[in-house]
Amino acid sequence: MAMSLAFHIIFAVMGIGMPLLMVLAERQWIRTRQPVWLDLAKRWSKGTAILFAVGAVSGTVLSFELGLLWPTFMEYAGPIIGMPFSLEGFAFFTEAIFLGVYLYGWTRLSARAHWWAGVAVAVSGTVSGVFVVFANAWMNSPTGFTMADGKPVAVDPIAAMLNPAAIPQAVHMTLAAFATTGFAVAGIHAWMLRKDRSSPFHRAALTVALWVAVPSALLQVVSGDLSAKFVAQSQPVKLAALEGHFRTARGAALRIGGLPDEATRETRYALEIPKALSFLAFGDFDAEVKGLEEWPEEDWPPVAVTHVAFQIMVGLGSLMALAAAWVLLLWVRRRAPADAPRLLTLLALLTPAGFIAVEAGWVVTEVGRQPWIIQGVMRTPDAVTPMPGLVVPFIAFTLLYLFLGVIVAWLLWSQIIRTRSA
Repeated sequence: MAMSLAFHIIFAVMGIGMPLLMVLAERQWIRTRQPVWLDLAKRWSKGTAILFAVGAVSGTVLSFELGLLWPTFMEYAGPIIGMPFSLEGFAFFTEAIFLGVYLYGWTRLSARAHWWAGVAVAVSGTVSGVFVVFANAWMNSPTGFTMADGKPVAVDPIAAMLNPAAIPQAVHMTLAAFATTGFAVAGIHAWMLRKDRSSPFHRAALTVALWVAVPSALLQVVSGDLSAKFVAQSQPVKLAALEGHFRTARGAALRIGGLPDEATRETRYALEIPKALSFLAFGDFDAEVKGLEEWPEEDWPPVAVTHVAFQIMVGLGSLMALAAAWVLLLWVRRRAPADAPRLLTLLALLTPAGFIAVEAGWVVTEVGRQPWIIQGVMRTPDAVTPMPGLVVPFIAFTLLYLFLGVIVAWLLWSQIIRTRSA
């Protein structure tokens, strides 16, 4: 399941971000009637179609895995979080319908009607992702039911869907999808512009990609802060694991880097900023931050994995925000990012940064919740199937996803970049 999610989330975030790039490019063509924008929109529509197809396949695999690998979890949680999954299905089919209209309607619809079909693709794709995140957020903040004889009763599916973690987590993930896609696309075209800075196609592509990447990366800083404050209030043991914070303290230091050692209950080699964790978590430099020592070790997440993943996510997110600030400064000075060689090099280097940060973020979310699959309600060992012999399917699915990944990368390159470069 983890391997399937690791691959699917790449297709999912690109599937959310690419339609927005596509409609922004077409909007520019409607405004200016310059052929480069139409060419760009058509090429990005091909990329959107490829990602949608592969994302649909990998998402279907995940739906089967939920039933096969987590039967106890689905029996318990299905009646509670069935609504967001059902609504996700409606959003998915809406996206599929309008993507078909968009792909085959270039010469059959007016320019504005065609553009609105693209807007429907972008909106429904984003909404589809939001509903999935709502379901996952419930696992971190389970609400909308009461317990009777060990079973959930009096289920309120709307309250469950709109649990306290839903909005912070959905905003954070949606911004991550836009920032990841924007920087990935910007990085590719920045690399091409280093070779030929006069290319109108790559200059246009870089411009649109940065329209998406810059505000998303800057807003992600705010979203990340709000999400961390929510974790501090609702999942304090996860916060302690994120920070490698073993001992309860007032005026707790923020640790940058470092390797937690559960045996000695210390985080070695970290750069510590005095009192910063207390302030960031609770808005008070002298606030008490509970350490892992407050909970029995069997309730600890894997501390080293959670801490390192969190550091990777925050570090790469910070780099992307700094790059976004640089672009914003150039815009304020009315300079084109395509004419800044050092910025182009940085953007090219940041091409994979969003994907790595997203993967690390989901490790933080899922591993940081352990040993619970539903926080405080059901432990992971109690929810997983006891069926043995999963090594062969695991290897088979891993090889399948690697094959799909190579094919998708080749298709995207051949349909969007290579022909323009030739």
